[in-house]
Amino acid sequence: MIFSYLVPLVLVLLLLAAAIRILPEYKRGVVFFLGRFQAVKGPGLVIIIPAIQRMQVVDLRVITMDVPEQDVISRDNVTVRVNAVLYFRVVDPEKAIIQVEHFVNATSQLAQTTLRSVLGKHDLDEMLSERDRLNDDIQEIIDTSAESWGIKVANVEIKHVDLDDSMIRAIARQAEAERERRAKVIHAEGELQASKKLVEAANIMSENPAALQLRYLQTMSDMSNKNASTIVVPLPINIMEAFQKVVGTGPRHSPKEPSEGEE
Repeated sequence: MIFSYLVPLVLVLLLLAAAIRILPEYKRGVVFFLGRFQAVKGPGLVIIIPAIQRMQVVDLRVITMDVPEQDVISRDNVTVRVNAVLYFRVVDPEKAIIQVEHFVNATSQLAQTTLRSVLGKHDLDEMLSERDRLNDDIQEIIDTSAESWGIKVANVEIKHVDLDDSMIRAIARQAEAERERRAKVIHAEGELQASKKLVEAANIMSENPAALQLRYLQTMSDMSNKNASTIVVPLPINIMEAFQKVVGTGPRHSPKEPSEGEE
């Protein structure tokens, strides 16, 4: 008698255990009735009929996926190895289960192919200096393609762009040459500005004899402070100007013309 009552009780408990599901807030259950889609249920208590209804649980939290390293040939024919990280989540559980098989694996394959195709259209310099723009381009393409699967791509970040040793040395030489070029340009610009200032100073001194006299005395003072064996005797500026006037305005004798009697 006890055994006859115990068996049905155990069967009822097993049926209840198979029929009752409790889903947390971040999960949803896609319910199929005799193989056909019926509804998306959850969170909370969900009751299904065993052997007639079947439920697949989908996690709605953001999934962090590490995209494996990909060999990429850039537009300037440089081979690099690039890896990235992808953040996505399911926004439509029905599509994620019905439209694609194993949506996580499908999203990973889509991310790998998109990473190669997008980076292959750019030069190496763009890969190294414009990662934000490349991240946005990759995210937009993956998001558009995965939208039909009920998946929303939150972000894509390129982690590493690995180069071989020869390319690293070439980039180092290029950077060194660029620094030398900038140094020469800055030096030339400094020389040009200094020459302009010297011309302005010379024009100002030529208009003011007192300034020229002060500059003359300053030069004599600088020369006297140095350990030199040359003795310099300064002359006043007015004496030098007078001497220049005498030399410039002195009598000029024209060559004597021979007289008629001279040969």
